[in-house]
Amino acid sequence: MTSSNALVVGAGMTRFSKHPERSLKSLGAEAINAALADGNVEPGEIDMAFVANSMSGTITGQTAVVGQTILRQMGFSAIPVFNIDNACASSSSAFALAMQAIQSGAAKTVLVLGVEKLVVKDDKSRTYLALNGAADPEFLVESGIDPSKGSLFVSAVYPERLERYASAYELKQETLARISVKNRAHAGLNPKAQYTDPLSLEDVLSARQVVGPVTTLMCAPIGDGASAVILKRTDQVDDRSRAIGILAAQVGTGMSPDQGTAIGYTAKQAYAAAEITPGDVDFAEVHDSISFNELLAYEELGLVEPGQGHLLVESGETALGGSTPINTSGGLESRGHPVAATGLAQIIELMEQLRGEAGKRQVENARIGLAENAGGFAKDDTAAMAITILTNRI
Repeated sequence: MTSSNALVVGAGMTRFSKHPERSLKSLGAEAINAALADGNVEPGEIDMAFVANSMSGTITGQTAVVGQTILRQMGFSAIPVFNIDNACASSSSAFALAMQAIQSGAAKTVLVLGVEKLVVKDDKSRTYLALNGAADPEFLVESGIDPSKGSLFVSAVYPERLERYASAYELKQETLARISVKNRAHAGLNPKAQYTDPLSLEDVLSARQVVGPVTTLMCAPIGDGASAVILKRTDQVDDRSRAIGILAAQVGTGMSPDQGTAIGYTAKQAYAAAEITPGDVDFAEVHDSISFNELLAYEELGLVEPGQGHLLVESGETALGGSTPINTSGGLESRGHPVAATGLAQIIELMEQLRGEAGKRQVENARIGLAENAGGFAKDDTAAMAITILTNRI
């Protein structure tokens, strides 16, 4: 059933958290070693690597050859290493390139790493400067965004999006809060999550307002971390008992409003490549950088009709035990969001669910999982969009 001749055989990640004392090399090595062990892969089998890093150059000063720096200190040599930056969609974009490398015959076994450092002890201004690097500097100036004062480009993007949605459909603050509460409950079952303490509706609604109905507890936190996976050409995998198939790994960019949205268009391409419909998706990880984005994803991924996302939330269908669990990892809001590591973290959650290894957060009868990962802002839409669809039907 798989659409590619590549299988994902190994996965590993650090806990997403604030790690101000740890280096990119330390975080990356932990995730890589875990992926090698998980996939029973020897380092010498790796013949190509894609390393995603987007923002830590501003934090650490390492603005280039991040992948080579991490891999050389681990003993890797000679192989081609490609460094990838697509903002929050960096590692899911790297995953798509790794699949293409195997499909083209350029490699048999490929390592993909996403690694990020955003935490600076006692100096958040550098973190805000790094995050604002995911938007056009001219847009920042025109919008009055000042990183030194803690403002982020998203505060200029979301008012219009929220207003447009609210003018067309029902948008209750309590619905957005319920998404955050759900995701925190899921994160409480995930040992790799950044925040695991339960939240109540009152906690979320009474938190500091960010923009419109969105409060701080509806937003992804700042953190560090790394995630890694290993892909192999199908004929190189003898034991497929824990291998996961790739139905689609589609990457796109923004569109003008009259054309639609990046997520909607890219999702259609991914469904076509996978030869499935939205109704075939058993569970999903979506880019809930704010809880409103999760609500939008329900609709733009075709899980419900436009304007009906709130019904999924209120019915409990997107929680564990529901018909289509969303963000069983805890999502960006609670699992955490070390930018370039996020896409692979979503993919790793799909893998654990499809392997039946997700423990107390296991989705019953999981067969097909989807990850939607968005990055940055360009002109009038998401800059980078990645949709990955995996299956255990191989």
